[in-house]
Amino acid sequence: GAEGSDIFDNLEKFAFSEDVKSKLTNDNSKQSIAKVIVGEEGLDYGSLPKGLIKFHKYDDEERTAFEEHLVEASEYAKGKNDIARVHFTVSPEHLNKVKGLINEVLPKYEKRYSVTYEISYSTQKKSTDTVAVDTHDEPFREEDGTILFRPGGHGALIENLGAIDADLVFIKNIDNVVPDRIKSETYKYKKALAGYLLHIQTKCFEFLKAIEAQEFEEKKKDIVLFVNNELGLHVSEDSSKEELIQIMNRPIRVCGMVKNEGEPGGGPFWVNNEGKISHQIVESSQVDLSDAHQLSIMKQSTHFNPVDLVCGIKDYKGQRFDLMKYVDPNTGFISMKSKNGRDLKALELPGLWNGAMAKWITLFVEVPIITFNPVKTIRDLLRVNHQ
Repeated sequence: GAEGSDIFDNLEKFAFSEDVKSKLTNDNSKQSIAKVIVGEEGLDYGSLPKGLIKFHKYDDEERTAFEEHLVEASEYAKGKNDIARVHFTVSPEHLNKVKGLINEVLPKYEKRYSVTYEISYSTQKKSTDTVAVDTHDEPFREEDGTILFRPGGHGALIENLGAIDADLVFIKNIDNVVPDRIKSETYKYKKALAGYLLHIQTKCFEFLKAIEAQEFEEKKKDIVLFVNNELGLHVSEDSSKEELIQIMNRPIRVCGMVKNEGEPGGGPFWVNNEGKISHQIVESSQVDLSDAHQLSIMKQSTHFNPVDLVCGIKDYKGQRFDLMKYVDPNTGFISMKSKNGRDLKALELPGLWNGAMAKWITLFVEVPIITFNPVKTIRDLLRVNHQ
């Protein structure tokens, strides 16, 4: 339709335009161009994961989303000995293609950015799949009578995160990348979020070590002030040692938030859970939108969640936290999906940055909107920030 025409009129602007031209025969109709872009005989973009699609065009190369993450990692995820560690979670059926691309391009980027990459991969575990039901709440059965299990949503990946051995983990969506000319803002705020996390973590660690060295009484006042003012939690001056240890000895996440400039979506909220108030990222699917009061709170949200997280997943002794202990299992939810033209209700696990991290220390920081440039449809690649 008319909507689609801008894609064909602007074919030149896509990073994959040369690839399309090389596969086109003499037929330049929109239909054959579309077929080359999405079809198996062509670029097969219809079945490829987003990360393998060419996003950005440069003078001498085109880069996929995966490659843009490698470039970013060389800037703010470079550790000792100039090693940058990057972890991708991919669908099992795409794993070989992804590894193929990355192995092919690594030498180029290692040389260009004077960095050594350590790339690791994981896939969503089958054991985290969940059951689906039909519209009558009966188990959804495949044509051969077997019960359908589906991947349980991004919450399943808390297990993958828990298996990573790292002091600091940056989490971001595969499609939220920009060309080099506007990367500097992203870098600056990534470093700021990480610096803030290290500031908070250092204080937690110092207090926990002081308590271990029997200095609780003399530090108590400072700890209570820290928990109230810097962690944003409400504790009284007569809190017990155990209570304060429990509050500080948890995984920490600092979440970048962008100003809400339109539709209310997931965002930063105070949540009251059985009298305990904490910072949580709440998505609209978790809110009872039929409750006028809840709806009005949601509508007044000033910020939304672009999935820009920095995580500290080790304790003050350098041991990894068992992240499964910090999941709130009651925050799973039901979403409407379909399979082979039949409606189904899918059980989603507590979302990765929602219920799966519900019991972490959570801090929110505003980041500028330029750091958030998602690509949800092919048309988003024509936006100025991707050109």
